[in-house]
Amino acid sequence: MNTANTLIFTDMDGTLLDHHTYSFEAAKPTLTSLSKRNIPVIPTTSKTFVELLELRETIGLTGPFILENGAAAYIPHGFFAKKPAGTVWQDGFWCKSFTSSKMYWLKLLEKVKPDFAGEFTHFSEMSNEDICEATGLSPAEAALAAQRQFGEPVLWQGTDERKEAFIRSVTDRGAYPLEGGRFIHISGDCNKGAALQWFVEEFIRQHDEPVTSIALGDGKNDIAMLEAADIAVRIASPSHQPPTLKKEENVYTSTLHGPQGWTEVLTRLLF
Repeated sequence: MNTANTLIFTDMDGTLLDHHTYSFEAAKPTLTSLSKRNIPVIPTTSKTFVELLELRETIGLTGPFILENGAAAYIPHGFFAKKPAGTVWQDGFWCKSFTSSKMYWLKLLEKVKPDFAGEFTHFSEMSNEDICEATGLSPAEAALAAQRQFGEPVLWQGTDERKEAFIRSVTDRGAYPLEGGRFIHISGDCNKGAALQWFVEEFIRQHDEPVTSIALGDGKNDIAMLEAADIAVRIASPSHQPPTLKKEENVYTSTLHGPQGWTEVLTRLLF
């Protein structure tokens, strides 16, 4: 395929990063090749701004990123020739946000709390130790994960039945809850797919040329992104089945897990 104006949107945990070790070693040669060919690799993840700053440095990525499950896109100055539409200058990046701030969602959780007393907790109420225990993150990583700007992860502690009632309750109040592994992310009407779409449209607006978008992900919260991209790559996981998609064309599934699978399919598509 012609790789001019190819954009790669990638989930992080379980996709570019190994599910168990968080290593990206297997993807390094491919990342280097993509960098030489000026193909942007855009992290599109549930992670926070501060987590991504650190991770981008570790991996060697200097371009745009999409965080908190599509809540906002951050674009470094100079990536585009002109200021991206609808963005504000924030923390050294052009920021396009797609939902309300965290404070809004914390107030919403306060309203439903009396109906679900003792059945859930959430990041802002949990100690660093609690977050480590629930996520498997180190204390330093947990501190970064807790610094959310646009949503709030809820740790459900009640029954599945009551969880459905909780999800209905927050949905009725305007939230768009997204179930991850252990957490229910409470945020607005935003997702990785809508953020990808906005970014692609902005890229076309700035360059006046067609774009091919490739999305790679392994989980349910990647479905919107995989559906929105021109080419969807489902990364095999040691812990769950690949996400089910409606679209059937231009869908690839890796045979290997995590970064090995990431490299496997991108090599087939681009090199």
